[in-house]
Amino acid sequence: MECTVLTLSRSLGALGEEVARAVASDLGFQYVDDQIITRAAEQAGVSPQTIGEVERTPPLLARILSGLALAPIDPSGLTAPELMPLPDYSSQAYRELIAQVIRDTAAKGRAVIVAHGASIPLAGLPGLLRVFVTASPEIRAARIAGQAALSPRDATHAIENSDRERHDFFRRFYGLREELPTHYDLVLSTDVLGVDEAAAVVLRAAGR
Repeated sequence: MECTVLTLSRSLGALGEEVARAVASDLGFQYVDDQIITRAAEQAGVSPQTIGEVERTPPLLARILSGLALAPIDPSGLTAPELMPLPDYSSQAYRELIAQVIRDTAAKGRAVIVAHGASIPLAGLPGLLRVFVTASPEIRAARIAGQAALSPRDATHAIENSDRERHDFFRRFYGLREELPTHYDLVLSTDVLGVDEAAAVVLRAAGR
């Protein structure tokens, strides 16, 4: 296949960001992650920090959705969340904002889009390669402990919390009861593969 857009999802501690950057560099593609948040924030008229928190925190998501759809903006440019009725999380308003930014980014081509569940709204796009990089919980926890100077117990909890939040994200944003290998074209474990080896496999799948 001739890959024009690549999405890379990853588990915490799986070296996914490093693999994505290596692949983007070798392909000459743009590495896209935080830019999704920035562009969505520009469209919503809120700060990137707010969108970043919204993506992870349902209560704030509810307030932002209400603010965008229902609440007037006061002279300081801030809404009053306590006055806003909370919408159903099944509302498509915020989900479609992120998904549209992802689609717009993919339409320009030559991009490695990291995170944000990008493989889901882009499924079926010609020239798309969807990659998931993961590793065993034990290996991931050991990496996190080394990188963040955490105790093994705290690192294990960090991995468990991240996996739980990941499951909740896919459920809330894309209505998926479970993330499956079939949501991706290529699934890699970095238990044994290093960054360069994993990147080489992705590049081969991308036709390079």
